[in-house]
Amino acid sequence: MAAPTPVCFVAGATGFVGREVVARLAPRARVIAHVRPGSAKLATWRERFAALGAEVDTTAWEPAALAATLRACAPTHVFCLIGTTRGAARGEGVQGDPYLAIDYGLTQLLCDAAAAAGSTPRLVYLSSVGVGPRARSAYLAARWKAEEAVRGAGLPWVIARPSFIVGAGDGARRDDGRAGEKAAAVVVDGVLAVVGLIAKRTRARYRSITPEALADVLVRAGLDGAADRIIEGIHLR
Repeated sequence: MAAPTPVCFVAGATGFVGREVVARLAPRARVIAHVRPGSAKLATWRERFAALGAEVDTTAWEPAALAATLRACAPTHVFCLIGTTRGAARGEGVQGDPYLAIDYGLTQLLCDAAAAAGSTPRLVYLSSVGVGPRARSAYLAARWKAEEAVRGAGLPWVIARPSFIVGAGDGARRDDGRAGEKAAAVVVDGVLAVVGLIAKRTRARYRSITPEALADVLVRAGLDGAADRIIEGIHLR
């Protein structure tokens, strides 16, 4: 008897990595790609994801609404690929710490909705190298809280911790304004090319990765790998 077709809800589907994950999941699963309802590019994303065979969902980031959506679609997997930058958050009128509000806050909301779905989905969370309970940066501190939300949801989970994510991204220029991250990645990769001669594990953990390569790992780990594990940068290739 053939295995049932996975049902994958992808939050952050329009992001640099999310769109690559949707493209790789579509041939293997029923994919529900979540797009922010107020997105100025909603029509474009509908067309783009439909061409891949994916559905588009525009449920608002509101607890009851999101919980109802996940109960209705009964996902087997929930991919949490959300995140923001300070610039993007300002443009959207986010108040206070944008990383706590978006990177952590929406992850917690999604975890709660997934736990209430009744289908016991596996959570696949895109985190970052350097997270931890004593992280000094607001970004890494929020990502650590998000990881705790994932691990505490009572569901099977996989967490990936890449370093810099750089590259063409689905054949197009990265469109989220993170030019600084790309420049930093070039510098770090250059340093690691020298450091790696002595410490190969350090180089493997911190060197940059393309969105395509990261999406491959996330899909493979989400659909086929063992649950309840953290995949550090050194194992993302």
